[in-house]
Amino acid sequence: MHVSSPAARLTGDLVADAAVIRDAAAACDDRVAALPPKPARTPDEQAAADAAHRPVRSLRAGFLRRHGRAVYDEVTAGRALRPRLAELAVAAAERFPGLAPDRTRLAAEEALPQAHKEGLAIDHGVFFRQMLADPETGGHLLDSMRAPTARAHELLPAFARTGELDLGTVRVAREGATAQVTLANTDCLNAETNELAADLETAVDVVLLDDAVEAGVLRGAEMAHPRYAGRRVFSAGINLKHLHAGRISYLDFLLGRELGLLSKLRRGLWCDDGTPDAWPHLDLAKPWVAAVDTFAIGGGMQILLAVDHVVAGDDVYFSLPAAQEGIVPGMANFRLTALFGGRLTRQVILDGRRIGAGDPEARLVCDEVVAPAAVGDAAAAAAERLASPAVAVNRRMIDLAEEPPDRFRAYAADFAFAQALRLHSADVLTKVSRFSLAGRAG
Repeated sequence: MHVSSPAARLTGDLVADAAVIRDAAAACDDRVAALPPKPARTPDEQAAADAAHRPVRSLRAGFLRRHGRAVYDEVTAGRALRPRLAELAVAAAERFPGLAPDRTRLAAEEALPQAHKEGLAIDHGVFFRQMLADPETGGHLLDSMRAPTARAHELLPAFARTGELDLGTVRVAREGATAQVTLANTDCLNAETNELAADLETAVDVVLLDDAVEAGVLRGAEMAHPRYAGRRVFSAGINLKHLHAGRISYLDFLLGRELGLLSKLRRGLWCDDGTPDAWPHLDLAKPWVAAVDTFAIGGGMQILLAVDHVVAGDDVYFSLPAAQEGIVPGMANFRLTALFGGRLTRQVILDGRRIGAGDPEARLVCDEVVAPAAVGDAAAAAAERLASPAVAVNRRMIDLAEEPPDRFRAYAADFAFAQALRLHSADVLTKVSRFSLAGRAG
């Protein structure tokens, strides 16, 4: 069977085209299953696997261009449901077999090191590129990803009562009208993992939902890592050991962090549940201050681009080592260009330039540079200044001017696909393999 031939048979009829997708995907799976597992393949066998996947992925893209809205409406009950990324992808696979990886294949792939994975994230990239590219489905999906998590709703009553929350890699403490959110992945310099991303999103949700809090502060804890023991560190970026081991999720981390956690920091929670009580406050947003100690690398620097005020010690540096890691640094290409302009953005992202807190360019990243011992007090003072309902309203209007939702959505669509491809590219797999046993934590 020529796997490329079904593309010509897409007719525009949803039922007939869904059958074409199902049959083409099954034929592709059979061809790939006849090959050895990925780590045991010869270059020719891997080329054969790639040749089997390529036309089917193109076919899926064509199907989604024709039927994306119908698929989305089918699996969200006419947009009455608001599933997160992984839930949406699995629901689409169950309703339209072959359109996305099913639960069984996802579970098997999840257990593998990154270099041994077949590349199912690419199929998710195809799916979410189209869902985000469409203004209707993309807008609905982005709002859904800003809804508070079920975990946050469960933990909110206890936090409201005690003012404290320990999530494991993140701690939260209410102090007057502000909340201190402490990144505490202390053995690996606050390197970002699936767990840290989930814990931090829950913490942000709780802070935004708690009526007693008017502003939040993000800061790194004192480290247990031998090289930085006793020192505070903001973040070492993505945990490259976890990336090598296949423990960094495309849906929950690489894409979900951008559309969930960082969007909530920037835009707040989407709270329109369709009831009159939600009106007129459909977005629940509060000011955020970042207190940066030692360094903010990769995803740590990306967090700074989503908050309102940044305080840094005068010994701090910022970097986005995308060239080292080989992946796209989240929304940094989008947001950093607005701050730096194209030339400096290229130096930071393409050439790996570090920016020290004392450099003139650092004023484009942080608002205050203070002595290291003064970072905490300066950040607390900034949060107290920003703890005002009028600030919350005005920050939203600034964000609408700086980052209109449709521009963000269009960028997110391209990012979803580009990141999926990068995650399984040969150069990324070669680079992250250096971190299997040693190397930078994130």
